[in-house]
Amino acid sequence: MTPNLFGNTATLYLEASQQGIPQEKSVNVSKSYDSKNKLHSKYTWNIVWRNVIAFIYLHLGAVYGIYLFFTAAKLLTVLWSVLIAMVAALGITAGAHRLWAHRSYKAKWPMRLMLMIFQTIAFQNHLFEWVRDHRVHHKFTDTDADPHNAQRGFFFSHMGWLLVRKHPDVIEKGATVDMSDLEADPIVIWQRRLYIILMPIFCFLLPAWIPCYFWGENAMFSWYATICRYTMSLNLTWLVNSAAHIWGMRPYDKTFSATDNIRVAMGAFGEGWHNYHHVFPWDYKAAELGDYRANFTTAFIDLFARIGWAYDLKTVHVNLIEKRAARTGDGTRIKPNSEEHYHEETIWGWGDKDMHQEDIDGAQIFNKSD
Repeated sequence: MTPNLFGNTATLYLEASQQGIPQEKSVNVSKSYDSKNKLHSKYTWNIVWRNVIAFIYLHLGAVYGIYLFFTAAKLLTVLWSVLIAMVAALGITAGAHRLWAHRSYKAKWPMRLMLMIFQTIAFQNHLFEWVRDHRVHHKFTDTDADPHNAQRGFFFSHMGWLLVRKHPDVIEKGATVDMSDLEADPIVIWQRRLYIILMPIFCFLLPAWIPCYFWGENAMFSWYATICRYTMSLNLTWLVNSAAHIWGMRPYDKTFSATDNIRVAMGAFGEGWHNYHHVFPWDYKAAELGDYRANFTTAFIDLFARIGWAYDLKTVHVNLIEKRAARTGDGTRIKPNSEEHYHEETIWGWGDKDMHQEDIDGAQIFNKSD
């Protein structure tokens, strides 16, 4: 996902384009279904120009920030920016994504609080909104109800979807997704209530102020280092929505646009094994890999499992993986043995009412709680 800055939650530029605001004047929907029952809707793209201007500023600022990293900023500022980017990434990958969106493991409140702060630093919407949009993406992948539908091309799935009003189907289907687990989490509710205050402090003000106060960095250099860090982090996240839905292999289900892409996986802390993830969204590893080389997030979760903060880590037995790859994959994992199908068993994660009993029974759960 990515940030909402205008409107009720955060308030600088994107909320109005992403929320369910009235669109009767700007959207003309005509619905039809093809042989695979995929919904196609034609509607007028209504560009949100303030979002366009904001992203132009962010990307120009990021280019200037890169220039400063190599010419004027202090080494400590560069290292600080990298550290904050890594922390923010974990807030998305280990927190918003694997913990809250997919319920692939559980975490005690100190870890949930830490991940909430990390996710606030990342500024990609508050947790409730991030999870809702991501669950919709999984339930309705490659249709008009998918917020960043990859069928509309690389630019749309990368960032174009943030520059126009949401398709009405995204709003309609988003209202059907079960969010009761987040509504019962006091940390999620607290962040949502105070997001307009927490976000600017944790994402921009503190990261920019600390270099100035502690090692005398120039204020302008520190600000554009912060802008650069934030914009680069957004683009790495967007690559999971765009590049990892276009380039790569589909070993587990060839009908999903999602692919396994090692370059994206390494840049996004293990989130690029995307074909596997769409087939088994409830696996806390989000991949079949057994090492941490291209899946730093799994190493992070395993570390906290050792101290007891992360528990009920759900993963998939190799027999179930091989059965699915043989039935629906592209042949790069196991030679397929089935005919064409379309998006078999789409679920958003553990607890989805459409999850098959075979998957539940075959799940492996490590560090299980009593």
